[in-house]
Amino acid sequence: MIDFRYHLVSIVAVFLALGLGLVLGSTALQPYVVRTLKKASANEKARIDQLFTAQGQLKGEIAGDQAFLQAAAHQLVGNLLAGEHVVLVTAPGAPGQVTTGISQLLKKDAGAVVTGEVQLQPSFVDNTPATNSKLAAITKQAAAQVGTTLVAGSPVAQAGQVIGGALLTRDGPGQPVAGQRDSSSKAVLTGFAAAGFLTVSGQPPARATLAVVIVPAAPPSTNPSNPASQALVTFAQQLKRAGRGTVVAGSVSGSGPGSAIDVMRNGGRAGGMSSVDNADYAIGQIVVAQALYGQLNGVSGSYGWTSSANSAGPSPVPSAPPSATPTATPRSQRGKRPTPAPSPSVTP
Repeated sequence: MIDFRYHLVSIVAVFLALGLGLVLGSTALQPYVVRTLKKASANEKARIDQLFTAQGQLKGEIAGDQAFLQAAAHQLVGNLLAGEHVVLVTAPGAPGQVTTGISQLLKKDAGAVVTGEVQLQPSFVDNTPATNSKLAAITKQAAAQVGTTLVAGSPVAQAGQVIGGALLTRDGPGQPVAGQRDSSSKAVLTGFAAAGFLTVSGQPPARATLAVVIVPAAPPSTNPSNPASQALVTFAQQLKRAGRGTVVAGSVSGSGPGSAIDVMRNGGRAGGMSSVDNADYAIGQIVVAQALYGQLNGVSGSYGWTSSANSAGPSPVPSAPPSATPTATPRSQRGKRPTPAPSPSVTP
């Protein structure tokens, strides 16, 4: 009969053998394992060093491209928008470098007059019932002041109609004159500003013919149905209706899934507007000016670097008439600028 001590001795022997095997095995295998790990580590370090070197080279190339394009900007867009007035509208969280870069290029190189900047506040794209109710009330009050009949639509759409009417003009017969100060427009903007929906810098009441809407540095969410991006596109569409053209611009990081630019391109809401997704770079800022010129001639497109863009920029590349100067174009000559070679309107 096998007693308990036999079982105990057998179990102890098994564990002793296992432990001795592990010790001997690890001792024998240790040099091989260490050599293998050192080799893998050296290979990974070499690969990382190569990637860092390549990254440095790419940064240098981009910096060189930026410097070249900044120097060549005037040759590429020189006086392309001479006589046109442009208003900049920034969404909450819009990157300052994009706004500043576009503004400087439009004034210095494209020959446009930048009337000012309207900064939309977070409450403007807040879709809560209380905020919508407040926005609707301010909009009705402003519409009554200027005698505007509101279109059917959301509070943001109706507010965009009134604000767009205060900022922009088509500058045609029976339309307000571009660049002319307007006390009623100033009253409209003051009312929305007092209610906390926007702030104003410069002289936006001097009506513009074109608008650039600058999207946030990062999308509110990757879901394209997010209220903030939807509201921003709705507002931009109203600006398009009020003036002669609207371009929606953003940084590369701010133009991805869920952004207003994504909503325009992949949600079928471009509505004749153009979009530029790399306006944080010199090339994108140049394309913004070219896209505004295209808007004047009925051409729209999705431009930039991201996968949703149709091309890097307008084709053929627009050029200003030889006689263009940075002085304002007389009203009698408006609408008579030469039209570039036909290019199909690109609507995502």
